[in-house]
Parts: sequence; structure tokens; C-alpha cells
Amino acid sequence: MRNALMLLSFAAGALLAGSVAAAQSVTVLGGGMARQCSNAALAGESERRFEAMCTLAIETEMLSQRDRAGTFVNRGIMKLRRSEFGPARADFDRAVELKSDLAEAYVNRGAALVGARQYAAGLSDLNRALELGVDEPEKAYYNRALAHEGLDDMKSAYFDYQKAVELSPEWDAPRRELARFTVQRR
Repeated sequence: MRNALMLLSFAAGALLAGSVAAAQSVTVLGGGMARQCSNAALAGESERRFEAMCTLAIETEMLSQRDRAGTFVNRGIMKLRRSEFGPARADFDRAVELKSDLAEAYVNRGAALVGARQYAAGLSDLNRALELGVDEPEKAYYNRALAHEGLDDMKSAYFDYQKAVELSPEWDAPRRELARFTVQRR
């Protein structure tokens, strides 16, 4: 790279608890309530009645380890959408305990940690999700950018917002965040 100094300035604003990108849901195969829970998470639901269906599936259905972990992720997503960061994190923790290589558990736990302003811990989980090959990496990059901002690392935040836009050009959230930055080369 050149020896050019890049100066980033930005307008504050986006780093609000509700601005995390959640919803890295896990598709659960088969029938039953776990599948309905998966469908609800994929559809963007957050109502407690859908969460209750997930809970009932966890408590009563015979599920593979992956589907049980996925059902915890899907239930946690519904909590995350309601900004219930602690309870959501507990579900993601349980999913990681059941299936330590489930990237979606890490990206969502990272989002919950960022939402709770635990940026360093969130950054660690988001990095792990990217290492494992999360299905929608743009969401991991977006949340990682928020974590970098929370840690006052504006250069890293800028590049992660850029990566999120590159991976998902139609997604408005990272484009809005990038608009707050001004880049000057010296």
C-alpha cells in the first residue's frame, strides 16, 4: 500500500443499540414446531407467540443437535429484534454450547453484544462468525463496523461498512453509515 495518510472524519449518529443487524436465522429441516420457529425467524417475526413456539419445540421435540442449536438461534433472533440483548445472548450461548461451529450463533451473539455496548466481546464473536463462513457475511461486517465505532476505531469501521456494501449493494443501512464518513488522502 502507498504511504498515503488516510484521514477519516465522520458524523456521529448510528451507534445506537437498535441499529445492529440481526436475523442470521438457521433453517431447521423437517416438520413440527422447530420448523415453524425457523420459518417465523426467516420471515422477520418477533412476536412472543412465535418465541413461545420455539420454546415449546426446544422443550418437547426430538431434534438433532444442529436443529436444537438452530432453534435456540431462531428464538434468540426474535428476542434480538425486540432489543432484549441479555436474553437473546443466553439463547446464542446455548446454541454455541450445542454446536460450536454454527456461524449464525456467533454473528447473532456478536450483534447482541454490540447492542449491549460490549464492543470488544462482540468483535470477537463477529470475527469467529466470519472465520466459520456465515451465510450472510454482510451482516457480520456491518455489526463489526458498529463494534469498531464503539471502540473508536473509525478506519476499521469505515472499511467494514464498505465491505458490507460490496457484499450487499442493495442494503441501505451500511450505505447510510458510509455517508457519515469523509475520506481525505494526504
